[in-house]
Amino acid sequence: MVVSFLSLALGVFISAVVAIPVLETRQSITVLSSAQISAFKPHSFYASTAYCKPATTKTWTCGANCNANSGFQPIASGGDGSIVQFWYVGYDASLKSVIVAHQGTDTSKLIPLLTDADFFFDSLNPTLFPGISRSIQVHNGFSEAQARAAPAVLAAVKTAMSQFSATRVTIIGHSLGGAIALIDAVYLPLHLPSGTTFKTVTFGMPRVGNQAFANYVDSHVTSLTHINNKGDIVPIVPGRFLGFHHPNGEVHIRRSDAAWLSCSGQDNTGDGCTIDEVPNIFGGEPSDHSGPYNGVTMGC
Repeated sequence: MVVSFLSLALGVFISAVVAIPVLETRQSITVLSSAQISAFKPHSFYASTAYCKPATTKTWTCGANCNANSGFQPIASGGDGSIVQFWYVGYDASLKSVIVAHQGTDTSKLIPLLTDADFFFDSLNPTLFPGISRSIQVHNGFSEAQARAAPAVLAAVKTAMSQFSATRVTIIGHSLGGAIALIDAVYLPLHLPSGTTFKTVTFGMPRVGNQAFANYVDSHVTSLTHINNKGDIVPIVPGRFLGFHHPNGEVHIRRSDAAWLSCSGQDNTGDGCTIDEVPNIFGGEPSDHSGPYNGVTMGC
């Protein structure tokens, strides 16, 4: 996608700076303990591993990232890193869960996708998302990215669940991969046995959909954590004034002391949460997008 510097700057400014003059309910903020933070370490490595080529994730020979979760048993990998983001599926015996992970991208590629004037809200494909209201909409770029891999990912998850008698599925991604993972968190429960339990963990995830989508996620996605690092600008775009909303589950790594804050509600504006610390992209730090997240920097 090609955009001029001027149009990109204008789009980012509008989507990130303009505020909606609404009354907001006071939302709670709590500090995570060291044990709670450490519990996300395996997920951080899985998200980082999604940047590795499918040939290495299929054999789990990607080096330090794979070694960090050495007990993982791969089932399938795919994507070309361009048209279809890399993805992989396998089983983690220590977590007793099938793992689904999606590749992200860097800010130089993602910000134009989120601010280009050609984007639009897209209803979820009724074939992939049977029974979902057309009022539930997401960014068309994210919808298309998720759809390209969805059938292959679902087939791999079913294989893993059967092979390991698993009833848990954990969906993970960073950046664009986080957006795909969140849509997967809506998609997979529609096609897997009703007794399956799900957990979704994302890092540096942009806003994905409209208010109806965020509300659906809050009421149907049982365990979601989206972790934002310090001055990362990606989680504040696309702008709320465009109709985009984050669901519940934000954890923000504070800029001043790297404390991890659980910021309840949708787009919590409280002290130390993402919107407070990064009110617009000019006050952010793009390099924070890749981490580190408790010592883990995204990338293969």
